[in-house]
Amino acid sequence: MTLENHGPALWFGLLGTPLLIAAGQVLFKLTSATTGEFGPRGLVHLLFNPLMIGALAIYGIGTVIWIFVLKSVPLTIGYSFMALTFCFIPLLASIFLGETLTLRYFVGAFLIIGGMVVINS
Repeated sequence: MTLENHGPALWFGLLGTPLLIAAGQVLFKLTSATTGEFGPRGLVHLLFNPLMIGALAIYGIGTVIWIFVLKSVPLTIGYSFMALTFCFIPLLASIFLGETLTLRYFVGAFLIIGGMVVINS
């Protein structure tokens, strides 16, 4: 099965879900900077942390979108798109956290995308 016959909504889900997951990871990283010690008090503080709530909401939205994507494509094809999280997370970390992108990142992202092309063609 190839993906050429599908509309923009499916492509939005295939590309948007990994992007939402990546955004959630950035929010989890930002949350970690404000988290106290592990224990009952720290856990309660974490549960009410706006960044944590936002990260969980983004993950939840991504999960709902993903369920609808899986109605249209086999899991073996759709799940290969989740590899894009390994491309999106460093990009978002560079933009929002100031982390450095190296040549190894670009080579790895190229290999991931190349693998996706092979899997889905």
